[in-house]
Amino acid sequence: MSTVTDPIENSSDVRRSRNDRNMGFRRLRDAFFYLLFLSSILVGIGALIVLLTDVFISGFRFLDLDFLRNFPSRHADQSGIRAGLVGSLWVISMTAAFTIPIGVGAAIYLEEFASDNWFKRIIQLNIANLAGVPSIIYGLLGFALFVTAFGLGRVVLAGALTLTLLVLPIVIIASQEAIKAVPDSFRAGGFALGATRWQVVKTIVLPQAIPGIMSGIILAMSRAIGESAPMIAISALVFLTFSPAGPFDRFTVMPIQIFNWAAEPDHDIRDVAAAGIIVLLVVLLTMNAGAIYIRNKFQKRRD
Repeated sequence: MSTVTDPIENSSDVRRSRNDRNMGFRRLRDAFFYLLFLSSILVGIGALIVLLTDVFISGFRFLDLDFLRNFPSRHADQSGIRAGLVGSLWVISMTAAFTIPIGVGAAIYLEEFASDNWFKRIIQLNIANLAGVPSIIYGLLGFALFVTAFGLGRVVLAGALTLTLLVLPIVIIASQEAIKAVPDSFRAGGFALGATRWQVVKTIVLPQAIPGIMSGIILAMSRAIGESAPMIAISALVFLTFSPAGPFDRFTVMPIQIFNWAAEPDHDIRDVAAAGIIVLLVVLLTMNAGAIYIRNKFQKRRD
C-alpha cells in the first residue's frame, strides 16, 4: 500500500527546519559578538585599573599639603605642583569664561535664528572639521596669533584663548544637538501664547536643553585641562618658582609639569609625576562632579 505525501506539509517542514538552523546560527552569532564586545570592555577597564593602581602606589607617598604648597624642585621630597595647579586653575577658569557664552550663543544662533542657507551649511561644515583638528595645530595657531601677532606673550590669557579655540567646536556641536532635542511643540506653545522668538528660546528652549549643553561642557573642559601639546607652544615653562596671579602672568600647567617629571631618569622624580597625576585626576573629577550636579538639577526641574 503506497503512502501519499502531502507536498504542502513537506514544504512546511523544510521551512521549519531552515528557520531552526537560521535561528541557531543567529544565536551563535549574537553570543560571539556579545563575548567579543564584553571582552573588549573588560580589557579596557582592566588596563585602566592596572594603570590607576600603579599610579596610586607610586605617587601616594608624596601626597601631602607640602606637595600642593611647594614649587617644582630637583629633589623629589621637596618638589611640589603648586605652580602647575594654580596655572591650570587660572587657564581652565578663563577658558570656561570664554567658551561657554560663545559656544552656547553660537549654537542658539545657528539653531534658532539663522536661515537654512548655504552660509549656514558652510559654517556647520567648518565647525565639524575644526572639531577634528589635532591639538598641536591649535597650539601653533595660538602662538602665532595670540603670543606673536597680538603681542600678549606667553601668559595665562594667551593659553586660555588657545584652549578656547580648541574646545569651542565641541561645545557648539553638543549645544546644537541639545537644542535640536527640544520638541517643536514646546516652541509652538510659546508662540501661541504670544511670546517672541527670544522669549521662547530664553524661557523654554534653553532650560530644556541645559542638561545636554552641560554634558558638552563637561567633555570640553575635561579635554582642556588635560591638554599638554597646545600649552607647550604657549607656556614653554616647567620649573616655576611663582604662581600666576593674573591673566598677564607667565604660567605652566599640570600636564606639562607631569610630563617633565615623567621624563626624568630619577625614579623618585617619576613617582612625583604619579602624585601629580593623582592631583590632576582629583581636580578633573571635582570639576566634572560640579557640572554633573548642575546638569542633574536642571534635569529634575525639567521633569
